[in-house]
Amino acid sequence: MSAAADMDRPLPLAGVCVVEIGHSLAAPYAGMILGALGAEVIKIESAQGGDYARDWGPPFVDGAAALFHAVNHGKASIAMSLSDPEQAARLRELIRERADVVLQNLKAGGTEKYGLGAEAMLRDKPSLVYCNLGAFGSSGPWRDKPGYDPLVQAVAGLMSFMGGPGEPLSRIPVSVNDMGTGLWAAIGVLAALFRRQASGAGEIVSVSLYETAIAWGGIQIADYLASGVLPGRWGSGTAAIVPHQAFACADGTIMVAAGNDRLFRRLCEVLGTNALADDPRFATNGARVSHRAELIALLHEAFARAGSAHWLAALDAAGIPCGPIQTLDQVVAHAQTEALDLLRTTDDGAATVVGLPVSFGGQRPAATGRTPKLGEHNHLLAGTHTHVPAHLQQETP
Repeated sequence: MSAAADMDRPLPLAGVCVVEIGHSLAAPYAGMILGALGAEVIKIESAQGGDYARDWGPPFVDGAAALFHAVNHGKASIAMSLSDPEQAARLRELIRERADVVLQNLKAGGTEKYGLGAEAMLRDKPSLVYCNLGAFGSSGPWRDKPGYDPLVQAVAGLMSFMGGPGEPLSRIPVSVNDMGTGLWAAIGVLAALFRRQASGAGEIVSVSLYETAIAWGGIQIADYLASGVLPGRWGSGTAAIVPHQAFACADGTIMVAAGNDRLFRRLCEVLGTNALADDPRFATNGARVSHRAELIALLHEAFARAGSAHWLAALDAAGIPCGPIQTLDQVVAHAQTEALDLLRTTDDGAATVVGLPVSFGGQRPAATGRTPKLGEHNHLLAGTHTHVPAHLQQETP
């Protein structure tokens, strides 16, 4: 199919309505993914200040934190008080009449006490796909424990192998568990919608930050269960492949990933250290892992003899995966980022955000929309048959 023909197709989730009873990052990120795929997303916020993330700045753009724009563009916003029985009843009616999907990440039991829990809503609407996004899962001694991404990185073991030997413990400075949980939620919702096509029945999807964090550490856990040895802390390197890390050149630092014996031999040729490839200590990856410290010290000495541009050109010519360690200003201005059309401006021009990292027929979904003001779409709650305003309708890319 040509790109032009593909642009005429509706987005994959066109016609799907998602009600997001969420705040902070996990549920809003899931809602953003579904919205970028074409769904209408109606965000339910507290009338007292709205989503906490509106204030998670600076920087602020058009009255809301840049973070809020990044995961809430293209949605509608209804501001309400769930503790008001009348408003909660109107939300239940909205869900019954319009929603295909509900996303919620309130604290444990939060939706149930307002009559908006998964089991109650599926009794009212059996075709509903209802996704709970929690901190520690729906069972176990920590099921009611609140949690944020850094806490979960700590208790799920991720922080135990972050950083380099002897360095203070650190966390991944990206909310990988919030965003990962949002991603798993989107995957679970899509799978449930697919199954609903055949059965007509909805279901409950459950995900959590803790489960996501355990999944991120799946390889390290598998290694530990096989060996009984806890993972080391390798900084820019990795446990099972050597050399696969950053090296300091005469004028800067680059990343080099010689992921097999053939690439290691080529690396030695580029560096003029051919004898290392035949040294029994380094001839195979397993041997290199066992003699990591000795080899890395020798490679650091070799890289220090020339500048980063020299080594990057030579490594590229030899087909060895490598690259500079770029700052974000370099990333957003890079020709590769531009060629992929990853950065998108909201429809009102207020904010620039990262688009969905998936393309269909060579076209990235362009349903960026704009970020709603708090309570801007309260009229949607007044009547469940209200027509969706034109500025909320998703456009075909």
